[in-house]
Order: sequence, then C-alpha cells, then structure tokens
Amino acid sequence: MKLAPAMLNRVVFGLLIALALIMFWEHLVGFGETGTPLFQQAWLQALVGLLAGLVVGIVAAVLGVAGGELLIPIIVILWGIDIKTAGSLSLLVSLPTMLVGFFRYRQAQAFDALRRERDLLIWMSVGSIAGALVGGLMLGLVPAQWLGLFLAVLLLISAWKVFKH
Repeated sequence: MKLAPAMLNRVVFGLLIALALIMFWEHLVGFGETGTPLFQQAWLQALVGLLAGLVVGIVAAVLGVAGGELLIPIIVILWGIDIKTAGSLSLLVSLPTMLVGFFRYRQAQAFDALRRERDLLIWMSVGSIAGALVGGLMLGLVPAQWLGLFLAVLLLISAWKVFKH
C-alpha cells in the first residue's frame, strides 16, 4: 500500500518478463523430464517449497492477487509437474493465500476501492465461473505443451500492459 506506484509497476514488469521468458524456455527447451523435480532430496524440496511459497505470498499480498501467475511456473520448473496439474495445484495453494489477503485487505479498509468496481467484479466473476466450466470440459482436448506457451504469451501481454501503464 505504501510502495510508490511507479516502482511497483517496474517490479511487476520485470517479474512478468522474467516469468514469460522462463515459460518460453521451458516450452522450447524444457527443464528436464516431466515428473522429475529440479531437486531430488526431500529436505531440499521442502526448503525450496517453503521459500517459493514465501516469495509468492509476499508478491501476492503486495499486488493483491492469488499468485497463480507465479505458482504455475514455479511448480512446473521446480517440481517437473505438467502444466495442467500445476494449474490445479496453484488453485489449492492459492486458497489460503487469498484468505490471508482478504483478511489483510479488510484490515487496511482496501475493500472500499473494490466496491467502486462492483459491476466489473460481478461480470468478471460470472465470466470466470463460465470459463472454469468450459475449461474443465476442454481439459483433455488442449495439449499441455500449448498451455505453457499460452501462459508465456499471456505474461508478456500483461507485462506490456503494466509497462504502458
């Protein structure tokens, strides 16, 4: 809430570009076999998971997002999980993050700004529910490889929008 908007935009822009490039790299070259985590030792996976969760939680709280844009690439890269499963896992991991975010936003009285965007909230929620239903039906039809590329392109478009802003 206290970070200067220009600085926040630069940080978000850099983060989105980095994630897009990582996802492009994963699409073109790959990071190894699907199902093979980057680190083999259980204690190291736990430590990396804790640190990744901490970073995602901080970014999510600062930006007021659920963190899926970070979680999916992190899960794919660090644990070698396919992007479809990573997307599902990111939903589950995001639930506690969103609950903490709601609590913090309520404490900061930031929901007042969201009330002004009530129509957007309603229509985006309806669209998201419809999209989730359609996406669930398409689950077996879209190759996972193309989802990673789509996510990379989406991250680049988001970065461009932040840059222009």
